[in-house]
Amino acid sequence: MREKLVVIGQGYVGLPLAMRGVEAGFDVVGIDVDEWRVKRLSAGESYVEDISDDQVKAALRAGCYMASADYADAKEFDICLITVPTPLCESAPDLRHIASAGRSIAPLIQRGATVVLESTTYPGTTEEYLRPILEKGSGLRAPDDFFLGYSPERIDPGNSRWRLENTPKVVSGIDEYSQKKIEVFYRQIVRDVVPVSSPQVAELCKLLENTFRHVNIALVNELSIFAQQLGIDVWEAIDAASTKPFGFMRFTPGPGVGGHCLPIDPSYLSWAVKRGLGHNFRFVELANDINRSMPDHVVRRLALALNRRAKPIKGSRLLLLGLAYKKNAGDCRESPAIEVAKSLCKLGARVRAADPYVKGFLASPNIEIVEASRQEFEQADAVVILTDHDCFDYEMIEQVSPFIFDTRNRCRGPNVERL
Repeated sequence: MREKLVVIGQGYVGLPLAMRGVEAGFDVVGIDVDEWRVKRLSAGESYVEDISDDQVKAALRAGCYMASADYADAKEFDICLITVPTPLCESAPDLRHIASAGRSIAPLIQRGATVVLESTTYPGTTEEYLRPILEKGSGLRAPDDFFLGYSPERIDPGNSRWRLENTPKVVSGIDEYSQKKIEVFYRQIVRDVVPVSSPQVAELCKLLENTFRHVNIALVNELSIFAQQLGIDVWEAIDAASTKPFGFMRFTPGPGVGGHCLPIDPSYLSWAVKRGLGHNFRFVELANDINRSMPDHVVRRLALALNRRAKPIKGSRLLLLGLAYKKNAGDCRESPAIEVAKSLCKLGARVRAADPYVKGFLASPNIEIVEASRQEFEQADAVVILTDHDCFDYEMIEQVSPFIFDTRNRCRGPNVERL
């Protein structure tokens, strides 16, 4: 008999998990409170780049997948994965979505069922926050009656090399039996499983991974500011340093950080340290300051570059390439490109933006969404490369654009100024 897998949240994390569950032989119910998502999935339409319409349609045709906004459809589940958002609210963790998911699924927990939290959060959330909610709502106790653990998501939208199935998966349980149960499940959907001793270790692992990236991006972002003032090509220095086969990992500057992880996850760690130990996590706070300032830095650099060409920001026709937070993906969450666009609008620029990956998105009524056509490049006073999607024709862009301000190091011509 096929086991029933419930995945709460059908976004960039939950939908790939649901589809892998189908491929691994589970009957899958994808729960999402967003009726628009449920309708699209039920019609066989995917809104996540890494999942095609054909995958969703095949799962529906096989009768192995259902999208629903009704928790009643999750009854009699064997395994439940919680993949809901965990944003910040006034610099503190906002766990209301975890709480809501926990309260909704708790009455449906049966003896022997397994619940795994995948949402990014601070160490202790699974045992100290989610566990009491599940126990109160179910009348059962973990681990005596049901199994509970944590496994941090490692989804990288747009990454064709490292996908869910071939990315090692860190797993944990609140006791030995929960650990083994959860490990057996994940071995069915991913190639490599990395067991750790407790949910707290797994929760800290996720925060460490993203804080590492966040701090190193802040390092090269600040370095790029000073290198430009010193008259040194920071990109050439990074290329040279990258030839070292040990002790160096390549990070590159840009207009800031975005997505569901980097602008948020390190602050969870900083908050946890402050709450638990009463200390400030200075590296994280400094990295936050630097990375948050980058959109303003981009606007200042662009203004100076236009001034040297006898053009003020106000009234200039600016074409922004890319609105997503990373290349080859359509995710605009916390995107620094959006902040740059809004700032330029406030300064009176005529802002146009092109991003073929971003569908139906309106950053501001003052931003006109256009195609990345030759005519748009020719007529722009400045082309600003904010997200370096591979689909853009950079050779043509260099040939026809009067001026390019490149924050991603894709262009090198005489009409180009780089971050």
